[in-house]
Amino acid sequence: MSEKEDLAKQKAAAAAKAKAVALARKQAKAESTEKPEEETEIAKQKAAAAAKAKAVALARKQAKAESAEKPEEETDIAKQKAAAAAKAKAAALARKQAKAESAEKPEEETEIAKQKAAAAAKAKAAALARKQAKAESAEKPEEETEIAKQKAAAASKAKAAALARKRAKEEAAEKPEEMDAAKQKAAAAAKAKAAAAAKAKATAAAKNRTAVKESEEVNVSSEPPPNQSKLDQIVSAIESHLGQGALLEHYINRLSKDVPTLVADPDTYFSIAKFLRYDEQLNFSYLSELHGTDFESHMEIYVHVHSFKMNQSVALKVKLDRDSPVIHSLVPLWSGANWPECEAYDLLGINFYEHPDLKRILLGDDWKGYPLRKDYQPYDVEV
Repeated sequence: MSEKEDLAKQKAAAAAKAKAVALARKQAKAESTEKPEEETEIAKQKAAAAAKAKAVALARKQAKAESAEKPEEETDIAKQKAAAAAKAKAAALARKQAKAESAEKPEEETEIAKQKAAAAAKAKAAALARKQAKAESAEKPEEETEIAKQKAAAASKAKAAALARKRAKEEAAEKPEEMDAAKQKAAAAAKAKAAAAAKAKATAAAKNRTAVKESEEVNVSSEPPPNQSKLDQIVSAIESHLGQGALLEHYINRLSKDVPTLVADPDTYFSIAKFLRYDEQLNFSYLSELHGTDFESHMEIYVHVHSFKMNQSVALKVKLDRDSPVIHSLVPLWSGANWPECEAYDLLGINFYEHPDLKRILLGDDWKGYPLRKDYQPYDVEV
């Protein structure tokens, strides 16, 4: 047989099939126009129910007949088989009717039905998932549920931060110049803010220091200085013994533990020191300190002596001419003045006459100048 004859036969078969389908649809439409839709559907359901009932009745009849002839065990098996056969027959009939109805219905209705079935299945699955989640949360303790919530919140936050960083990177890649300008502005703003904070802090500290100083001044002016009575006693004894002009000045040194301080004239310096050392009421028998200082305008000797009898210390000061600083030595009164006077001579060039052995103790005899003077310049500049 040739290819043309096969093609003609296939076309004829397809035309016959299409004609039969069209005729079936025409008959179905004619029947549906004669009966209302509801009656047609009810009739179909009744026919299906009648066929199902007829099949079940027939299966029961056969089962009864077989059970009368067979023993009990075989009867049970036969009943189960008959029930399964009836159920399979009913299912096949239902599928056949569903196929027939779907063939009659247009494609759109079939698609809608599929969508409805899919939506129903999806809703059923979601409801089942919610039910399982509720059951699991009911079984878990509150702490685990709270931890799960926190983890979910943290994951959401991290995701949002990553998205924000990604966007920022994309924007920065698109606009590098604008980002540089923004960074410079931010840096300048931060620098200005830090400077303003530092300035405010310094202002507050200055105000605090001023307030403390004012309060101290108020306390100083309102309260009598400690050791004032002992200073008055010492000054009175000196003036009664050496005269009113023996002391140039006397005061309580608030910056040095409120020590009574006596300022002597160079001519009366040794006499006052001798009186402090040998007076029976005063008896300042211990010399704890002696040093010199260059004030650029003058030199100054500071002596610190202590009386165990009065349980009191006193400072004795004397100002010297800077060009030719010369003063009487206190070694005849306190042997402890020996080394400090040699040090003042060595480093400041103060000459103590009647010192038993005045010499340089730190520098060589050929050393030029006095290193503790404010205008000192080394002879060898490179050293």
